[in-house]
Amino acid sequence: MSTSKFICKLFRFKNILKVVGFEFTDYNRRLVIVVKPYKNGCRCPDCGQRGRIVCQTKVLREWKDIPICGITVVLCYAPKEIMCPTHGRVQEEIPWGEAFARVSHRFEYAVLRFGQQMTQKAAAELLKIPKSTISDLIHSIVTRERADHKVRDLTLMGVDEISYCKGHKYATIIYDLKRAKVVWVGAGKGSGTLESFLKTKLSEYQRTKIQYACCDMSRAYISTIEKWLKKTTLVVDRFHIVKALNEAMDEVRKEEWRRVSKSKRLALKGIRWILFRHSSTRTKGQTRVINKLRHANNRIYRAWLLKDEFEHFWEYAYTGSAESFLRRWSTRALKSRLKPLRDFVDTLRKHQKYILPFIETGLTNAKGEGINRILKIVKNRASGFKSLAAFADIIYLTIGDLDIPGQIPVRFRTI
Repeated sequence: MSTSKFICKLFRFKNILKVVGFEFTDYNRRLVIVVKPYKNGCRCPDCGQRGRIVCQTKVLREWKDIPICGITVVLCYAPKEIMCPTHGRVQEEIPWGEAFARVSHRFEYAVLRFGQQMTQKAAAELLKIPKSTISDLIHSIVTRERADHKVRDLTLMGVDEISYCKGHKYATIIYDLKRAKVVWVGAGKGSGTLESFLKTKLSEYQRTKIQYACCDMSRAYISTIEKWLKKTTLVVDRFHIVKALNEAMDEVRKEEWRRVSKSKRLALKGIRWILFRHSSTRTKGQTRVINKLRHANNRIYRAWLLKDEFEHFWEYAYTGSAESFLRRWSTRALKSRLKPLRDFVDTLRKHQKYILPFIETGLTNAKGEGINRILKIVKNRASGFKSLAAFADIIYLTIGDLDIPGQIPVRFRTI
């Protein structure tokens, strides 16, 4: 077997390119392989037709390929300019890489896969390139592959915000709750950001196809969804309702802690997390601890009873029954003489028409919160991102609605 055939088999170049020559440089730490397209090339990158050679430079261009055994591999070739019958004068198709890229498709695939699974610093060390270079490569590949990408089949939409940098810098994340994927990332968390997505990224027809939208109790999100999605049923996320109720109960606990004497604080010590626990996960011993509050501190005990009773709301199967429950529960909360609970009732009544659809749909932002957890892991793995663009690239790469590594031709997915 000749050396050229051995290199073709080793690097899986068959039916892609031919090896013309090779050379080790930089004290045998760099392998330069001179190549040419399979069957002489001269094809138009747009239509694939063969064209007449107009110009052939003698200057070799380089494409970095994946390293092997710690040796940097570089492909060299002088591209031709051809005259395509349809598209005129163009540079011939380069089968192993993009038209004006400096890396091969195989190297791009390695960058994307490593970028999904590890820090950019670790990926850069494996691929023998600077960390800044791998960040630029990810940005250029993600931008290129998503340039013509459109949001498709969005019927269950989730909206939430996430912090990406110190200094109260937020981004709005749009989820496809049906597929548990991120479809869009925008700077800011106001109505303008969400409106930008609905106005520019979705057609009027696509907006009418969204059956349900789920968000927190942000007035900015609610008003924007009502304005642009007339036929969509808005559901306020269950998690945020429960969180608001827990905060109201905890505020009662804090007020009592500040009010009572030091000697009476012993009965309140260590009960915070027990109060928060759901009845299904609470032990009998923890329940006995809370029941002692009936005599030790009746205000906290009443707040806990109301919080525990509210759990039954999520178990109703009919909207009418759930609405009756809310009416009865709100009356008891108002009569409790606990201001935090009375304030929660105001919030509940203000958003009641957005809460009741949960009974029929069972729709929550749980998948969105799960995605947020993944995004926080990615952010922590990178020790934070200085710009939203860099963070958005990793979001689209990790959990976006487009499989970006899957856009690389199959024959170059060698990792």
